[in-house]
Amino acid sequence: MRGRRAVVAALMLSMALTAVDSTIVSTAVPQIVGSLGGFPIFSWLFSGYLLAATVTLPVYGKLSDTFGRKPVLIAGSALFLAGSALCALAWNMESLIAFRVVQGLGGGAIQGTVQTLAADLYPLKERPKIQAKLSTVWATSAVAGPALGGLIAAYADWRWIFLINLPIGAVALWLIARHLHEPARETAARGRVDWPGALAVFACGGVLLTALVQGGVAWGWLSAPSLALFATGLALLAAVVLIERRAAEPIIPGWVWRRRTIAAVNLALGALGLLMVAPTVFLPTYAQSVLGLAPVAAGFVLSVMTLSWPVSAAFSQHLYRRIGFRNTAVTGISAAALILLAFPLLPYPGAAWQPALIMLLLGAALGIFQLPLIVGVQSTVGWAERGTATASILFCRQIGQTLGAALFGAVANGVLSARLGGSGSLDSVARVLDDPGSVADPERLRRAVDTAVDAVYVGAGCAALVALLVLLLMAPRRFPVLQEPDADADADADADQDGPGEPCPRPDQLTPARQTTAPRQHTDPRQNTAPRQNTDGAP
Repeated sequence: MRGRRAVVAALMLSMALTAVDSTIVSTAVPQIVGSLGGFPIFSWLFSGYLLAATVTLPVYGKLSDTFGRKPVLIAGSALFLAGSALCALAWNMESLIAFRVVQGLGGGAIQGTVQTLAADLYPLKERPKIQAKLSTVWATSAVAGPALGGLIAAYADWRWIFLINLPIGAVALWLIARHLHEPARETAARGRVDWPGALAVFACGGVLLTALVQGGVAWGWLSAPSLALFATGLALLAAVVLIERRAAEPIIPGWVWRRRTIAAVNLALGALGLLMVAPTVFLPTYAQSVLGLAPVAAGFVLSVMTLSWPVSAAFSQHLYRRIGFRNTAVTGISAAALILLAFPLLPYPGAAWQPALIMLLLGAALGIFQLPLIVGVQSTVGWAERGTATASILFCRQIGQTLGAALFGAVANGVLSARLGGSGSLDSVARVLDDPGSVADPERLRRAVDTAVDAVYVGAGCAALVALLVLLLMAPRRFPVLQEPDADADADADADQDGPGEPCPRPDQLTPARQTTAPRQHTDPRQNTAPRQNTDGAP
């Protein structure tokens, strides 16, 4: 058990690194731009990292199923730390953006492999515990990131934002290398890696995500760059389909979309990524512009969501053991839809506790929604497919978030233009409201921002309803959970078991022998031959 605790500690440290890194740079942008210049392209500090981390998720998921979790996590962590060191040495904005892309390439490996290892370490009965821990780490780190970045930028050189990753990441890397033991797999059983497919997926995802991230920001949606990128992306998408259909071991295998459970969860979590844009992107602007809060107080209004999310996620196991994975997720997303649609009913301008209460309830609803779907999907596949399945749902969630930023940004700007009688963007109006003396009618601008954010929350509520329909129409009422192996002999020796079910594995038991499918022979590895049980969430 000591070895497993060390591995879990390493996973939590790795998760904290990627969560903090996605937000810590934001508050240090003025110092970075002042030091390196490059203001017109600084947004690529975020977009470059996001693109690299997102498009590599499917590739790393397949590699972890082929070569094991440990080498992929070690390689990804080393790449992330190398990117961090290079970022600290950047000499201009272009080099910093390039090194942020290197960071993202490592971050994609960490995100997917940590979630997969969490399922490997714990049997179905105990997976909510580790998932709740990871959710807590992610939420706390994401909220602490901007504050930490601001402190470093104010009292030290901005380069320390990247240098602090090195000792923390080194500890996590050492713990993984020392305590996570996976026996070597037979080369013949690994199969060939579909490198052409990996390259095509990377290129297609990069082009399409660039079109979504930069469209309406760097250039218009109907401009030549947007049309060219979308056309190129569609051509590359056709190439991906062609290559993957012919590959013996495709990076994105067809079973990810042929199995109703995984396909439904992919779409539902894609809708989750889309709706999450409303609170994370637009609520801080609402709190500062409409409620008149300081940036710290505005951040607190958002952060209360991270208090209830892990708690409800941990509680969800008691619910899905009674009513099943799908029905638990349906309960959570139904509540989330009602909460999101209630936001426009808040009085104007209102008090800070009102949107804070909305966010507290939303975090509780989404915790009940997301965790059962992740645990449910991971429990329907064996060891040799778990990395690919986990990466697919994380990839869809990231795609949904990118699409939501583009879609809701267009909605907010459209509402503002209609209310103000001309062109305008939410960011520009928010900047004007920071200096009320510079505008003749600040009240009109505040009401316009209030209406625009209300429209975004209505759109987020519609996304929640889409997720609800997907679950009701596509997901099976009972997830086809794999029958876990009988481990009665080991149960007596495991002191921390607290109920019937499979005992917790030691790190040296994280082998293909622990998977619920038979060891792979020279047959189609995509076949899932493990016995299934018709229970839904029971250990």
